[in-house]
Amino acid sequence: MSQLRPAVMLLILLSVITGVVYPLLTTELGHWFFPQQAEGSLLNINGVIRGSTLIGQSFTRADYFQGRPSATGDGPYNPLASSGSNLAASNPALDEAVKQRVAALKSANPQALGPVPVDLVTASASGLDPDISPQAALWQEPRISAARKLPPELVRRLINDNTMQPLLRFIGDPTVNILKLNVALDNIQRP
Repeated sequence: MSQLRPAVMLLILLSVITGVVYPLLTTELGHWFFPQQAEGSLLNINGVIRGSTLIGQSFTRADYFQGRPSATGDGPYNPLASSGSNLAASNPALDEAVKQRVAALKSANPQALGPVPVDLVTASASGLDPDISPQAALWQEPRISAARKLPPELVRRLINDNTMQPLLRFIGDPTVNILKLNVALDNIQRP
């Protein structure tokens, strides 16, 4: 019985430290050092929230860039049902899904040259990836230029302007955030 009291007191102390103090401290430090990210990295344009730059969105119109396919449960890009397809590379169902996606992309982008970039036909592990490679964005450029009646050079410049380079070149690849790129498309001032 003499050992029970210190054990219970230690349990209560550690529960308060790890269950209350530490989460509050890390939350406050996160808001202090990274306020925009801690609030969800929301893209606010003229008082209207267009989405989060951390979660992909489904863009299906021909005049918008499309992101990676989403494998989330009940609908595309559902953050409450984040998941991958969990299909192995050897699974015939994955092969069939990729073939269908390639066919759909080629029919929607008949003027695009070269093979369909892999990130346009495979879902990310979370199913929520908001970014694609610059090559995937450039592959879609002919469709966007035609749909919006914009010069291809202007669309390529938008892609280059919205390409984020990794902090260090050997730690990752350049990416393009689809939401930011599509907002930049919408903000083009026509002559």
